[in-house]
Amino acid sequence: MASLLLINKPYNTLCQFTDGEGRNTLANLLPNGKYKDYYPAGRLDLDSEGLLILTNDGSLQHRISHPSQKLEKTYWVQVEGDITQEAIAQLEAGVELKDGKTKPAKAKIIAPPQNLWERNPPVRERKNIPTSWLSLTISEGKNRQVRRMTAAVNYPTLRLIRAAIGPWQLGNLAPGNYKEETVHLPPLKQKPRTSTGNYKKRTTKPTNKPNKR
Repeated sequence: MASLLLINKPYNTLCQFTDGEGRNTLANLLPNGKYKDYYPAGRLDLDSEGLLILTNDGSLQHRISHPSQKLEKTYWVQVEGDITQEAIAQLEAGVELKDGKTKPAKAKIIAPPQNLWERNPPVRERKNIPTSWLSLTISEGKNRQVRRMTAAVNYPTLRLIRAAIGPWQLGNLAPGNYKEETVHLPPLKQKPRTSTGNYKKRTTKPTNKPNKR
């Protein structure tokens, strides 16, 4: 039985516990020493927000983060401009980036997510230029892939929030808060039949803890 933490990583927080430049890290979000044996399963950029998973189990960390497992990740993306269905179709088909064409994705236009928190600092929107939101699900992890994908179809990303990793959802977690879960791992398969795997999980209530500033 493995244990993991689901964290809503705030903007301008590093996915590590120490930093020589004095920037916010995971140590600002978690009790001192309680989760010292937990490590991120995957990364989330400094300027991105949302779901980050930590675990104390190396096998689970591999299953979540390694590209061979093809675990889907869903993002809410605010872009500059009114995104068109043509652009959505391009994202779904795959777009050409400098390091190769992206794999087919799932994309759709959405309303602004419910109960969306204010970002600190706020998004810099240009006057008289509208913005729109989309949901984008990918199963690969190129560097800053989502931002480069929307830029490739001429809709720059203004705000990026990870909403799901495989079967795990951000839900109602507030920025800086976390909850703990236990996971019963099935035997590892060389060729998973689904992108989410066959995880069985038991959810505990969120632990609400204000951000340390």
